[in-house]
Amino acid sequence: MTMLPLQFLILTVAGWVNRRQQDVIEYLQEENRILREHVGDRRLRFTDAQRRRLATKARKLSRKTLAGMDPIVTPGTLLRWYRNLVARKYDGSRARQTGRPRTARNIEQLVVRMARENPSWGYTRIRGALRNLGHEVGRNTIKRMLAANGTEPTSTRRKGMSWETFLKLHWGAIAAADFFAVEVLTHAGLIRFLVFFVIDLKSRRVRIAGIAPEPDSRWVKQVARNLTDVDDGFLIGTRYLIHDRDPLFTDEFRQVLRSGGVKTVKLPARSPDLNAYAERFVRSVREECLSRVIPLGERHLRWVVGEYVKHYHLERNHQGLGNELIEPSGVPGHGRVVCRQRLGGLLRYYHRRAA
Repeated sequence: MTMLPLQFLILTVAGWVNRRQQDVIEYLQEENRILREHVGDRRLRFTDAQRRRLATKARKLSRKTLAGMDPIVTPGTLLRWYRNLVARKYDGSRARQTGRPRTARNIEQLVVRMARENPSWGYTRIRGALRNLGHEVGRNTIKRMLAANGTEPTSTRRKGMSWETFLKLHWGAIAAADFFAVEVLTHAGLIRFLVFFVIDLKSRRVRIAGIAPEPDSRWVKQVARNLTDVDDGFLIGTRYLIHDRDPLFTDEFRQVLRSGGVKTVKLPARSPDLNAYAERFVRSVREECLSRVIPLGERHLRWVVGEYVKHYHLERNHQGLGNELIEPSGVPGHGRVVCRQRLGGLLRYYHRRAA
């Protein structure tokens, strides 16, 4: 009778050892299966499923047992994989409810548009305008939207009028003036001439106001008188003339224009984009004409520039005007297609003769 407890203890220990050995065997079998899946690979890269399989088998073994087996990954890694497996089981982030839904992108764009087109509108005014359209947006939400899109607060936006708004407000009554230089080959060598022009921003019509090698304040003042002449002045009906900070735009020049009813607007320094229409004309006359011609004296220069301006008005299509002509000649004819040439064929225009 006294031997029964001892036998029971031996059987219990033997069963425990057998189970531990079976756990080790199962783990090693799983390692073998995974290794066979990676036959031919130069480096073992475990998938998430393979990590889970090894971690599940390693859970039954202690760190000491794993270290004695020399597994393909360290015991610490196996146990970390198992902890991650448990944590993932109880991770409720996927089922977590989100916060307040984000305002639709089209509504945000509408808020920014209203703020930029109406500098005096505050957050509450914009909110009311949105409500008129069936959109209920909070005041703080509008504030956040404008800040995220780089739009200044109302106090900053209402300080002045944007350049775009100014141009649209005075469209048809605003012109721009500028100079461009041309090197002319004369009997005395190369002489630098300045060409002074004015462009009407709405129609794109251009007037060459003057060409001179060494213009001074008196010459510019006379140009201003010609531009505001009551009979054929180019600036008759124009309210504003924009120009850069060239010293030739003197106080006398501005005074003559002011007496003719034209207010001058001096642009900020280093801001060619604000005089883009004049800059674009300079680029056109250079690329399409002057870069391909050697002006031989002042008279030749005046003829070349004059021919280009005629081509510019009558024969050149302008993308900013819907790819139309500034001064169309009328309804196209139905006769034979002919080519009109200027400057020896440098400038060409195709049209149909009248039937």
